[in-house]
Amino acid sequence: MSAQPKIVLWSKQECPYCDQVRNYLKANQYEYESIDVEGHDILRDVLEAKYNIRRIPVTEIGGDGQYQAVFGADLTRLAEVLEASKSSSS
Repeated sequence: MSAQPKIVLWSKQECPYCDQVRNYLKANQYEYESIDVEGHDILRDVLEAKYNIRRIPVTEIGGDGQYQAVFGADLTRLAEVLEASKSSSS
């Protein structure tokens, strides 16, 4: 069985796009770490430094310091990156 990639979801409460990503991850039984940026501009500064954006959701997928980001609630792209990440870790 292949190891699950590390998943980090940058989001906030009461964000419908964030909810779409959370629901997708839960429905497909992916464990993930959640970083709530609500009221924490410093966290949005981190996103800006890493990806030149401040909007959420951002889903980081990977491990060993190597991550690929999926921006917004693009569930098709999220599924592709998750599948590719599982394949490369097996």
